[in-house]
Amino acid sequence: MKIAVTGANSSVGQNLLAHIAAQSDINVIAGVRSEKAIASLPVSAQIDARLISYADEDGLASLFEGVHCVVHLAGILIESRHSTYDSVNVAATSAVVAAAKRAAVKHIVFISVIGASTDSDNLYLKSKGLAENIVLQSGLSACVIRTPILLGPGTAGADSLIGLASKPKSKVLGGGHYTMRPLDVDDLSLAILHSCNSQANAATIHELVGPEAIPYRELVRRAANLMGKETEIGSIPIWFAKFIAAITSRVKGGGISPTVIDVITSDEVVQANADATLGISLTPLNTTLSKILNLKHTP
Repeated sequence: MKIAVTGANSSVGQNLLAHIAAQSDINVIAGVRSEKAIASLPVSAQIDARLISYADEDGLASLFEGVHCVVHLAGILIESRHSTYDSVNVAATSAVVAAAKRAAVKHIVFISVIGASTDSDNLYLKSKGLAENIVLQSGLSACVIRTPILLGPGTAGADSLIGLASKPKSKVLGGGHYTMRPLDVDDLSLAILHSCNSQANAATIHELVGPEAIPYRELVRRAANLMGKETEIGSIPIWFAKFIAAITSRVKGGGISPTVIDVITSDEVVQANADATLGISLTPLNTTLSKILNLKHTP
C-alpha cells in the first residue's frame, strides 16, 4: 500500500512514519514545507520525503498519483502573521481534498479535534469543523478522527506536562480543574493505519480519546509522582490569562490567544469512544506517562 502524509514533520507525523518504517508492506510520501523539515524525518527506504505547497494544487495532485490513501495531518492551533486558521486549517484542507480527487485517491484520513464544529464560537474549533465538512462532502471515502490532548515524544502536551510536573510548585490555567482524556500518540498512529487499510466505503467521524478521564491538575500530580516528586498546584485565573493573551497576540500578530486558552481549558468529553471501531486497544494512561517520562530522562 502507498500512502501520502501531509504535515509529516509534526509529532504525530513523526510517530506515524516510525510505525510505517517498522512494517514492510507500506510505502509513504512524507510531505513537508521546508528542507529543514525534511532533515527531521526518519530515514527509511519506505519513506519518500517531498517538499509540498498547499498553494500548488497541480503539484499536490501530481504527488498523490498512485497513492491509495492520503493522511492529512497539517494544521495549526496557534496562529502567526503568516499562518492563520483560514489559510492552514481550511484552505490547505480544501487544496488537499481537491488534489486527492484529481489523483483518484481512494481514501482520506483527516485528523481533527474534540469539539470541532462549524457552529462553534471558537475560531479554531470552527475552522476544524469547516475542514471536516470539506473532507466529508468530498464524495471520497473518508475517516475523520477527532482527538484530545496527545501524549508522546515531542508532543506539545507531553512537553508541557513534564515541565509542570518537574517543579515543586506549578501554576496552571484555572487551577487545572478541566477534564482531559489523554491519548497515546502510538494509539492514534495505529488507528490511522487501520483506517488506511480498511478504507470503508463511507465518510465517517470518529471521536478517539484515551481510556481515562482525569482533571488536568491530577494529571500533573500523577506525572510528578511517577517521577518521584511532589508538586503543589496553583492557579492562573483564566480571565487574566486571556486578557494578557489578547494583548500579546495582537502585538505579535499571533501566538497564544484567548481562542487557544479556551481550547486547552475545555473539558474533553465524548459520547462514545471509537477505539474498537478503529481497531485498537487503548494504552493505559500510566503506561503512556511512563513512556514519555522515560524518554525525557534517558541520556
